[in-house]
Amino acid sequence: MAGVKTSFSTYLHQIEAFLQMRFLFLFLAATSFLNAQSNEHEALRSKIQKFRTETGFNAKDTVYIDMLNDLAKAQRYYNTDSLLLVSQQALKSSKVAAYKSGESYALLNIGDYYSDKGEFKEAILNYKSALQIAKNINNKKQVLRVLNNLSGEYGYIGDYANALNGYLEGVELAQKFGHKRMLSIMNEAIASLYTSQKDYEQALDYYKIVKRINEEINNEVNSAETFSNMASLYADMGKLEYAMFNINSSITTFEKEGITDWLAYSYEVKGKIYLKQQKFKWALFWYTQSELLHQQLQDERGEIDLLNGMAEAYYGLEQDSISKEYALKAFNISSNINFLEGRQKCAKTLYKISKKNKEYATALSYHEIYQQLSDTLSRSENQKSLTLVKTKVEHERQKANLISENERQLATQRSYVNAALAILLIFVTVTFLVHRSEKIQKNLNAELKAKTQHLEENELELTTLNETKDKLFSIIAHDLRGPIGAFQGLLDLFRNGEMGKEEFIEFIPKLGQDIDHISFTLNNLLTWGQSQMNGSVTRPAVFQIENIVEDNFNLLSEIAEGKSIKLVSNVPGNTLAWIDGDQIDIVIRNLISNALKFTKANGIVSIAAQEKSDHWEIAVRDTGIGMDKETVNKIFSKNANITTYGTNNEKGTGLGLSLCKEMVEKNNGHIWVDSVLQQGTCFYFTVPKAKSNYQKAG
Repeated sequence: MAGVKTSFSTYLHQIEAFLQMRFLFLFLAATSFLNAQSNEHEALRSKIQKFRTETGFNAKDTVYIDMLNDLAKAQRYYNTDSLLLVSQQALKSSKVAAYKSGESYALLNIGDYYSDKGEFKEAILNYKSALQIAKNINNKKQVLRVLNNLSGEYGYIGDYANALNGYLEGVELAQKFGHKRMLSIMNEAIASLYTSQKDYEQALDYYKIVKRINEEINNEVNSAETFSNMASLYADMGKLEYAMFNINSSITTFEKEGITDWLAYSYEVKGKIYLKQQKFKWALFWYTQSELLHQQLQDERGEIDLLNGMAEAYYGLEQDSISKEYALKAFNISSNINFLEGRQKCAKTLYKISKKNKEYATALSYHEIYQQLSDTLSRSENQKSLTLVKTKVEHERQKANLISENERQLATQRSYVNAALAILLIFVTVTFLVHRSEKIQKNLNAELKAKTQHLEENELELTTLNETKDKLFSIIAHDLRGPIGAFQGLLDLFRNGEMGKEEFIEFIPKLGQDIDHISFTLNNLLTWGQSQMNGSVTRPAVFQIENIVEDNFNLLSEIAEGKSIKLVSNVPGNTLAWIDGDQIDIVIRNLISNALKFTKANGIVSIAAQEKSDHWEIAVRDTGIGMDKETVNKIFSKNANITTYGTNNEKGTGLGLSLCKEMVEKNNGHIWVDSVLQQGTCFYFTVPKAKSNYQKAG
């Protein structure tokens, strides 16, 4: 055994020595890269300075303006102040020289400056101006460049409709102009949009297109950039071997070519892969290499994921103070440039650190920030996913309509020519007039029918709204007035001196339960009422059930811990369903909450999913107090308003289950329950499986 220990110790020393040598190598390489980049910038400056000293120099010379714009572009991730100043100088000279191409280029660089600062409105304003000028002068290459950056900016602010429309327009133009490099860039940008929506299969489809284009271009650096992005995608998918293969390929190229910004990103992705494997020391090693390069870069947006990753790695190594330092730094940068996803990740890390260190007030503050951002992003992401699908479908529909319209116009012109040459011109004319009259009559009849149907729908909607109003007032009177009245009575007794401070404090746990009940009931009321008022619109898309379950377990974990109840998920991976994610989220949240409410301490609440031929069967099971048959028969009744109490005297309302039934049925599912008194309850519901044509709809 001693020999084994000695060998293992020697092995550890060898690894440590390797890491030190690798760090030294990368430090020297990074210094070399940055020096090379600095030399490139200095060469541009020297070229501009030499041009200025030549006889007959004129600031309106287009060659000089192009050199200014090239220098500004090269400064983007290295000296942002220089980027802005040089771009403004190029813009001024371009306007004096009436050089529209230079003006568009300068506005593009200025837009990049504001984009990196998180000033989205200014960035979009400059991009739009650059795009309009490029279109006016028919500068095809410039149109594609600006369109790419403008679409990317829309993606940063969550306007995925404009982002996808811009990229699709760019793809068409690049195909039309035969610009393969921009065609590759646009398709890769679309892949990134789908990656941000966790629609990994669609993203991979676009990356396949990009790889095919890159093979035609045969440029090693272009391929390395794509490999880096694919490595990040595979890491998010959990396919870590694929991720490591791709990132190692890209790192080799970037180190050889000395491309600093992409190398920093590649090191960060490799750190993320090791983080996913919970190899925290190796993750920190590669994150540190990226951090070293970022010290010489000015790319705050790219630095956020790096700092988040380092915070998580240090947390994994139980170095909480260092983890907190990196998380706070990333949180501040995210706040400065209004990057919601960055703030969310940092808030979660800071919450975990504060909770672990028993800083409960701080932990609660970060938890509230995390929950608020999660809710915002969840709603935003669901809408964005639907927007991607709708935008692409609308884009294809418009293309088809244009083609159809052109064909129709050509057919009409040919018919006119043939009619003019026909011997029976008068007969054809009369026939045409009769046909036109019939068409007008049909249109009038269709319009009358549509208006009649609209009136009938309005009448039905008014009836539904009245029923909704009655239901809302009934529940407010039944389930909210009582707890609020009790709370008000206690406050009056305390204010009037009829109850002492110690007596009042004894009621605080009960008041907390009542307020939690009021909050939960209000959330259900608002969700159900909003659904009713908006006509119960269901917007299905492809969602993974396991993600919804995980989010709700995280949300309700504190309640479960408070009752020592174990939460168990037996939902397999890749449970793709064709559902409205918000509605099914409400169903799962209510069923888990009810299970926790009616399960005694040290019980178990589990959720499972069983795959059927065309649907998923979801089961939420508890070891609680169960229900009798009479209650089971009533709980899903539309007009029922059953109030029950949990094992810790938590108050419940029949609205939650009525809402669950409505949401499940809106998603083409069915819900039912099995229950045995003192043994437990199991709620079942079904949702449609996501079919292949649904997944490809976006």
